[in-house]
Amino acid sequence: MIPPCAKRGLAGLFVNVYMSVDNELETGMLAVIATLNFIINIAWFLIIASAIFSWLYAFNIINVNNQAINMIGRSLYQLTEPLYRPIRRLLPNMGGVDLSPLVVLVILYFIWYLLNTTIAAALLS
Repeated sequence: MIPPCAKRGLAGLFVNVYMSVDNELETGMLAVIATLNFIINIAWFLIIASAIFSWLYAFNIINVNNQAINMIGRSLYQLTEPLYRPIRRLLPNMGGVDLSPLVVLVILYFIWYLLNTTIAAALLS
């Protein structure tokens, strides 16, 4: 038979191990949320840079014959076009106005807000 003081010791040990594993899971989930926030921030800045670049290109402010400028433009296009394509299929044709970057930014903000208010708050409580 195990003495009562030893039972409390074993129970306390079990609780400490459980809390340690639980804290590690919370820490891991918070790290995942922080990484997703970082990816959302990068996507946000790439979308804004792509929109500004497209305006500069459309109004002929930058030299379109410069190879470095063309390389930057192609890179931004290849990085952002997979995000825009599904949105463009859903949006009606508005002539020369492309609202897909704005829609993608709203979606990214929604995901960011959901991660930081609902999911992170649930993990920390």
